[in-house]
Amino acid sequence: MIRSMQATDIPDVLALLHWMDASPEREVFAPDSRDPRELHLECEDGLCLVETDDDGVRAYCALSPFRDGLVLEGPVSEGGPLSALLGRAAQHTDGQPVYAFSARDNLPVRAALESAGFSALHSTAFYAAPLATVSRGVRVPDGLRATESLPVAEYRALYRAAEDAWAGRLDWTPEQYAAHFADDTVRLVALWRADHPVGFAELEFSPDDGRADVTYLAVHPAERGQGLGRVLLALAAAEAQSRPELRTLRVRAHDHLHSARALYAHMGFTHCRSIVTYLLDGEEEA
Repeated sequence: MIRSMQATDIPDVLALLHWMDASPEREVFAPDSRDPRELHLECEDGLCLVETDDDGVRAYCALSPFRDGLVLEGPVSEGGPLSALLGRAAQHTDGQPVYAFSARDNLPVRAALESAGFSALHSTAFYAAPLATVSRGVRVPDGLRATESLPVAEYRALYRAAEDAWAGRLDWTPEQYAAHFADDTVRLVALWRADHPVGFAELEFSPDDGRADVTYLAVHPAERGQGLGRVLLALAAAEAQSRPELRTLRVRAHDHLHSARALYAHMGFTHCRSIVTYLLDGEEEA
């Protein structure tokens, strides 16, 4: 039976999420919470569906607002067909585009998504390296200076020039921008030539995992080809080393970003996982 998730389902859903966590190839976009109360709160703003049998919940998925449409959480299931659960979720999209994310090696979920009409847009590869390896020999080139902040106008200008897909950040108010970088787990390092910023690297720390993630790396198009991406990564790794609990730097690149992948290989990063982004088109193109 497929129905809306109830509070009594939370222990079973948590068990499914922990099952997913136990193996990287099972990864899909899913709730962050692993606490019953926090999971209940996190699921309040979306449509959450479960498929049940006599033993309890056997599969979970949800729809939440995302970008210009919705994002699919899951599906998460230890086995069995997923077509009915995905079909029920599709009845609640209201013609909006729906994004889904799955580990490249999660073949059962990928097959279910494609059978339900989702199309693969691109894959994103993640790479990791020890902080000490990336920060080795870090030096700001002559004629440049480094800072740990950017005014919001300069941040937006560099973000726009780099043509990144995360265009939503261009709509941040100054208050949202300030709140983002006030978070103790967020850092930024920037390079300037005189009074003009030429690039920045944005970091998020995951102390429990001993990891710092480069969530965004931007170099102005007019400044590319001078090794500034490598300098920014080294500065980011040095910044992360100020936190003794952090040991690893992780970066990412879409499948078409060949220069970024070459840079990561040159700096000693190794591939650790890949995620495929899917889209179910709505009535209008996403």
